Amino acid sequence: MSRKLTIHHVTRIEGHARITIHLNEEGRVARTHFHVTQVRGFEKFTEGRPYYEMPSITARICGICPISHLLASVKACDDIMAVRIPDTAFKLRELIHCGQFVQSHALSFFHLSAPDLLLGMDYEPARRNVLGLLAEHPDIARDGIALRKFGQQIIERLARERIHPSWLVPGGVNEPLSAAARDQILLELPRAKAIVRRAFSILKPALDRFGEEIEHFGNTPTMYAGLVDAAGNLQFYDGGLRFLNPDGSVAADPVRARDYARHIGESAVPVSYLKAPYYKPLGYPSGVYRVGPLARLNVCGQTGTPEADAELAELRQRFGRVAHSAFLYHYARLIESLHAIEKIEALLADPEILETHVRARAAVNALEGVGMIEAPRGTLIHHYKVSESGAIVRVNLIVATGHNNLAIGRSVEQVARHFVNGNQLQEGMLNRVSAVVRAYDPCLSCSTHALGQAPLRVELIGPDGALLDEARN
Repeated sequence: MSRKLTIHHVTRIEGHARITIHLNEEGRVARTHFHVTQVRGFEKFTEGRPYYEMPSITARICGICPISHLLASVKACDDIMAVRIPDTAFKLRELIHCGQFVQSHALSFFHLSAPDLLLGMDYEPARRNVLGLLAEHPDIARDGIALRKFGQQIIERLARERIHPSWLVPGGVNEPLSAAARDQILLELPRAKAIVRRAFSILKPALDRFGEEIEHFGNTPTMYAGLVDAAGNLQFYDGGLRFLNPDGSVAADPVRARDYARHIGESAVPVSYLKAPYYKPLGYPSGVYRVGPLARLNVCGQTGTPEADAELAELRQRFGRVAHSAFLYHYARLIESLHAIEKIEALLADPEILETHVRARAAVNALEGVGMIEAPRGTLIHHYKVSESGAIVRVNLIVATGHNNLAIGRSVEQVARHFVNGNQLQEGMLNRVSAVVRAYDPCLSCSTHALGQAPLRVELIGPDGALLDEARN
């Protein structure tokens, strides 16, 4: 008789998800499903709104990722206006984006994942959280708070608000950076860099304790995608999208924002409200690819900043030129955090950063616009079509966690097949299944904007638990 295990709430992630694990008669894992159980609908209810309202509307998709959505949205609006934004505005957008990377990666590493990494996968569940981390490793927990604060304060000093700011606008930004704000950020940089260095000294020894997890946490080779510049360096804000084959050869490069649909297809899946993008030349479901920190480091030649490049070289020495284990997303986040801090330092040293011409103005000059950036969790695409008057006609959002949907599902199954034994069930087994989801740091509120008809199943269950009837759309 087959049995089913359900993880009703995958904890320490942004949004809502559950996992079902189906066991065979021997109690071994037969199959698994990763369910995203929420739906948002921003693609539909923004229709009819003026295009220039889209940045402030789509920022509300998520309180953790508002800067990422703002940047993708304003780039799509720039495309509709057919403008080249001022160079200083470009650099200020890069600056605030680096602040977003620092604060988001700090949240993921120190608050969401560190309880597993430092307390252990089998640690007492009631204390395997940020409060337990604070009790056992108070200095590390405080470092996480301080690093996230540093990133949030960069956002606040540029945009006057930490969440949903109105500073990022079509054509550039609303106002220039002040010398006082620049100097304050520069003053705080050394401490932020020291925190990331300490985090490396904590993580690297911990990796030796997680050999089994590294081997089985989604280590099946896949394709990867991420933005790079013309020299192949890591890019967060601009650049072309590079697709990498599992063996490290380049499949496509560069894919410009306007051409994304030639390479990325989208499918609905019956067990989730989250779309499943795939690499079109390979088709669905074979065209699995991954985005996010590990994917970006696999795709790029180097980061382009010295300390981060040294850390990237060590990662590649330990785990290969193309690292496949999803467990290494944690490692990659620290490298990207260091790169973002180095990039902040370089941008603030540029005299042009204080120039006052920071916005270009125009009306509708194109009926379609695409904005593509790297959000902390991976490639983010905003695609808008508008009427002659500038009203939104159609919206498509492909969010980082959506790109990773197929890979997360496969990683869940791999971890469950290796660690879960239905005959001798232990909590730590199921925590490892959740932990592989946390490795991707999914932002599910950002991701569920099902294009067209979302898959839906309604079941009628009798008092004895028997299925009486069901309906599907």
